[in-house]
Amino acid sequence: MSAKIISIFMLAVLMVVAAGGCSFSPAPQRNGLVTLNGQPITLLGKPVHVGEAAPPFRAVANNMTVYHFQPGHGKVWILSSVPSLDTPVCSLETHHFNQVASTLGKDVGIITISMDLPFAQKRWCGAKGIKHIMTVSDYRFHSFAQAYGVLMKQNGLLARQVVVVGKTGKISYIQLVPNIAHQPDYAPVLAAARQAAAANP
Repeated sequence: MSAKIISIFMLAVLMVVAAGGCSFSPAPQRNGLVTLNGQPITLLGKPVHVGEAAPPFRAVANNMTVYHFQPGHGKVWILSSVPSLDTPVCSLETHHFNQVASTLGKDVGIITISMDLPFAQKRWCGAKGIKHIMTVSDYRFHSFAQAYGVLMKQNGLLARQVVVVGKTGKISYIQLVPNIAHQPDYAPVLAAARQAAAANP
């Protein structure tokens, strides 16, 4: 392709953009819902709601393979997003879910999602004896962050949120923790998971 043709093509593209022919939708932003160290945080991505279908997402597993989350199929899921496993509150939260996982039955799975690299997640799980839940990383695709509306604009990490997905793939419970430095209220999360597991699909 000659330089003249390339120049004409680029000029045409610029004219279309200038005329409003191409539009790019920025990620939805939500303000005032969560704070970190006393500072308000802006959340990016589309928020989820109780009663709607849980969005599928892809992430990177600890062995560096791509993990595809597909809700439904008779399985209940607790999706726990945290800023980083290497922080005290996230460590406590993930430990707690690991401890209670065996009390929820085989129909309930728990996934913790963070922006930590898969190598770091694998190291942390090995050091802490985490064996009953899955940890996946959103560092590569930001798929979960965008689909569940928990990407923190200020630092690029995930906000602390817990979502319960029922057997049919619909969201039955959401808890967006207002203060990122605090743990979730576990009682309603576990109650929602048990209720979802007991329900007929």
